[in-house]
Amino acid sequence: MAFAYALDREGRRMLSIEQRWSRSDTIDVAFIRTSDDFGQHWSAPREERTGERRPGGMWRKHHRGVWLDPGSGRTLTLWIEGTLPTDDPLEGMRQWRVHYQVPGGRPEIVVHAGQEYDSAHPLPGVWLGKNSAMLGDQTSAPIRYRKEILIPLSIAPLGADGKLANPGGGYTYHDTAILHGRWQGGRLEWRMGDVIPGDPQKTSRGLSEGTVVELDGGRLLCVMRGANDKHPEWPSYKWFSISSDGGWRWSKPEPWTDTQGKNFYSPSACSQLLRHSSGRIYWLGNINESNPRGNRPRYPFFLAEVDRQSGLLKRDTVRMIDNLQPGEDPLLTLSNFLAREDARTHEICIHMTRLLAKPDGWEGDALLYRVTV
Repeated sequence: MAFAYALDREGRRMLSIEQRWSRSDTIDVAFIRTSDDFGQHWSAPREERTGERRPGGMWRKHHRGVWLDPGSGRTLTLWIEGTLPTDDPLEGMRQWRVHYQVPGGRPEIVVHAGQEYDSAHPLPGVWLGKNSAMLGDQTSAPIRYRKEILIPLSIAPLGADGKLANPGGGYTYHDTAILHGRWQGGRLEWRMGDVIPGDPQKTSRGLSEGTVVELDGGRLLCVMRGANDKHPEWPSYKWFSISSDGGWRWSKPEPWTDTQGKNFYSPSACSQLLRHSSGRIYWLGNINESNPRGNRPRYPFFLAEVDRQSGLLKRDTVRMIDNLQPGEDPLLTLSNFLAREDARTHEICIHMTRLLAKPDGWEGDALLYRVTV
């Protein structure tokens, strides 16, 4: 999987992160490249280690990209890391912490402002070794809102007994929360808003991998991944919530619909909201004709406009970008992507791998789709 990010407002300087995967939720190695000509040519790759044996287990690092803050012109590099005792990806539910770096600064852990918070207790309701906060995927990208940076987090909740909770009985369980960052000189101060909880009787893995955009009038829309694994009789939807106070408090999450109030099926997979320079808001993700089961099928893949007033999907704007082709393995996954706007052409560029997650190893080439809008 490979993604590219702009490092300046003109989009001339770019950075590419290529990741090699062999199994779910594990990045074996990453390669870093840079470009000074809008991504036309790239430097030789620089290998970056993403895992090593340490006394407490296997240390793992998962890149979540580089974001250019349009307000300050600074870049923000984001990743999650943790030490997994037996290198089981599920151990990350208790170990992942969000890390970041700003230009000229050292790598740091995201820690909520206040004396009660530190690296062992970085955020409200999060304690290292008990549960975690993580950046879900590349699509949980930051946005600029007024004087703040907003980043969707996936929080593994604790139960009343203080232990990791899984009330939906699915593979994992998460709630969503929005992280607020504010520049204090050359550093960032962090605070977390209220949790957006899922209903475990309607979405078996809670709500995760949120994506956020500002609507007309200053309200915020958050669209989240739901799931019906273990309960295939439940309808599988994307879920949404609205904030009217800058992302601190959120409405009760509901299944996301089109502007006519009609539901649409979507698998347990990430999606992305993207504000275009034209002022239009686009959503990118999977829509299924029939009810999916858990993660599958993660095709077809679509782009559609979002109504800037209601925050709902404009069904008549839905465009298919890619789908399972005749003769292809139905294990195909069109997901784990990143969309960005090309600074020169204003095309929407979609970095996505046509992934085959086979039991004996993952296969797939990293592709760039260019969509004229």
